[in-house]
This record gives sequence, structure tokens and C-alpha cells, in this order.
Amino acid sequence: MRFASLGSGSRGNATLIEKNNTRILIDCGFGVKDTRNRLARLGLELDDLDGILVTHEHGDHIGGVGRVARACGVAVFCTAGTHLTGRLGKVPDLRQISSHRKFAIKDLEIEPVPVPHDAKEPVQYIVGDGALRLGVLTDLGSITHHIRHCYQKCDGLVIEANHDPVMLQNGPYPLKLKRRVAGNWGHLSNGQAAHLLAELNHPGLQHIIAAHISDKNNTHELACQSLAEVLSCSTDEIPSIDQEEGLDWFSLHPATV
Repeated sequence: MRFASLGSGSRGNATLIEKNNTRILIDCGFGVKDTRNRLARLGLELDDLDGILVTHEHGDHIGGVGRVARACGVAVFCTAGTHLTGRLGKVPDLRQISSHRKFAIKDLEIEPVPVPHDAKEPVQYIVGDGALRLGVLTDLGSITHHIRHCYQKCDGLVIEANHDPVMLQNGPYPLKLKRRVAGNWGHLSNGQAAHLLAELNHPGLQHIIAAHISDKNNTHELACQSLAEVLSCSTDEIPSIDQEEGLDWFSLHPATV
């Protein structure tokens, strides 16, 4: 199993996961042309996709979902709450999912995980192939016991490190938006991400990726430094996802005996 990112941040998000001939996107905040170009950098085309999973209805995650789904005819999977917002637009094949029930898309098993975020019925996802598990965890303001339980023993983890509290406090956002970002229904700070990583870290964790890094209230260096301190490694050993360039393929491998 391998994964990549088309981009991550306030201007668009999309995570790509592949197993054999199964390829899915988690979210798509980019238009058709942009998505096509970003997929091409990874050696794929729109028609290679088998489905799009939606986490929630905010524009940086859902903005391109309907257009991309129509362009390639794939199914879109989302919770009832997300669908009822009406922000998906017309899609060729809509599949409503339970936020507490696993389902499959060809060779991949999908586990939705409810998260605290200021959306109607937001979820994040753990994607597995029966032997390996990739946890994707962004867009949440606080960490619940259920999240801790579900994300144990992941082989790869894409985790939000959205903001540095000092930069957020002194940054350009209006006070209301600052409170929203820092609140229990907003986004994880570098420190919160590091604290969660300390709880989820285990010898089989192969890749840690910093994601959804604010371009106004954080830096990639600060985000990666917080995670690196948990793992006692150098900042350079923690990859982060660039808003424009995304992230190239990372592979997960079964443990060898």
C-alpha cells in the first residue's frame, strides 16, 4: 500500500491512497484541471480513481469533489450530515456512510472516525488493506478517547499540525477566527499533534507526515520540529505536505519476521 498528497492547507486538500489497482482520494479541494495536473505529477489520471471519500463540507476539502466526480464518474462517500449541507453539488454516484461503520472500496477497507470539528458530521479515515493501516487525521480541534483508540497501531500517520499558538495569537486573523482555530472544534496546534503522536507512537510506525500546516500561523519547520522531538529524530526526518507541491509517494510495507 502507498499514499501521496495532491496538496494540504487552507487552499485545498486531497490525500491519495493506492493498493494494487485500487486508488481513492480522501477529499478534493481542487478543481478538475488542477486535480488532473496534480495527479499527473504522481503518474496517474482522473480515470484511475475508484472513489472519493469526503471528511466534511468545508471548501478546502469539498470544493472540487462534485466536479471531479462528474469528470471521471466515480462514487463519492460521505456522512448524512455532510450530504445534507448541500455543498457537494451533483455527483454521479453518492454513497452515504455511517461514521461508525467500516466499508470497502475494492482492495481497501475504510474506517470512518468521528472527530470534533465545526462541521455538520465530520469524520476522518483509517484506510487498510488487511495487513497495513494508514491513519489520516486532520481538521479537528481536540482529541477524544475514541480517536486515541482508533488510531492505535497505524503503520503510517498523516497528522494535522496546523498552527503555532504564539504565531496564531500575534497573526493577522481577526479575534473571532483566532478563537475558532484554537478552540475545541477548530484545528490541532503543533503541541497537540505532538502530544497525540507520543500516545500513538509504536515500533511499527513507518511514516509520520505533518499536514494542514497554516501558511499564516505556522511554519513547516516548527510543525516538524514538534513531531521530531517526540521521536527523538531530526526535523529533516519528518516530511510535511506542501500546499502547492503536495507529497510524493510513500510506501508502507508489512513487518518482516
